[in-house]
Amino acid sequence: MRSRTPDRLCAEAVELARQAADEAVGAEVVGAHLGARAEGERVVTHTFECLDAAYRGWHWAVTVARAPRAKVVTLDETVLLPGPDAVLAPQWVPWSERLRPGDLGPGDLLPTDAQDLRLEPGWTGEDEPAPNSAVFDGEEDLEVTDPTVQPAPARAQIGAVAEELGMSRARVLSRLGLHLAADRWEKAYGPQTAMAQSAPANCTSCGFLIPIGGSLGQAFGVCGNEYGPADGQIVSLAYGCGGHSEAAVLPAPPVPAELILDETVVEPMQLHPDRAGGSVEPDAPAEELGHS
Repeated sequence: MRSRTPDRLCAEAVELARQAADEAVGAEVVGAHLGARAEGERVVTHTFECLDAAYRGWHWAVTVARAPRAKVVTLDETVLLPGPDAVLAPQWVPWSERLRPGDLGPGDLLPTDAQDLRLEPGWTGEDEPAPNSAVFDGEEDLEVTDPTVQPAPARAQIGAVAEELGMSRARVLSRLGLHLAADRWEKAYGPQTAMAQSAPANCTSCGFLIPIGGSLGQAFGVCGNEYGPADGQIVSLAYGCGGHSEAAVLPAPPVPAELILDETVVEPMQLHPDRAGGSVEPDAPAEELGHS
């Protein structure tokens, strides 16, 4: 039990505590004595101000003690502790809660929890022989002792059949995982975005929409317009943009008339101008023509 009244000899050992702090961290970062508190019977902790600028609001705590019926005070420990106004690092958060979309880079591995609510088993069943197998007789604990009986072929096992049908994934998206994905996609490229609000039509009637399979294909697709803002992205069927295939169809350019070249008629062309024509006489003096 902690005594409310500090031991007198331990409380008076201020210089011993200061000397211990000075030797541990240096006298330049040990400030004024702030007080003493009882940690237990004949155990007292002295606190000194910390002058280190990197630890504003912290204090040095030096604990001293003495044995029963002893008059010599001894040193226990010297530590740096935060005060009520100390600058502390933020509380540690697990990486799984700090991770944000887009943080995963090349070469990074992102493990998933075995109990991740976004996933569920992709298929169930054990690798048991098929009902028409040579080793199957309706009993689950059948032991084959005849060496002439061959085990069930790999194609008769559930795992092999699932792999052959493309269903060998151990886990798939659960209903919760599908809803979370749909919420993210609709928030990024959905009907409530500013682009969709000003679009001439939605993606349902756009020729650049690439359909996707599964249940999400009823509400989403992939944009295939390289000039659109969502090229290669999952978009809601209610989304739209100015790159809609039917929003503005350019008219066909006019076809120019075929060039007709008449080579049967010769048209004379004068190579030099006729000096006899015009309003100015070619042999008139220059000064009469107004030229200098």
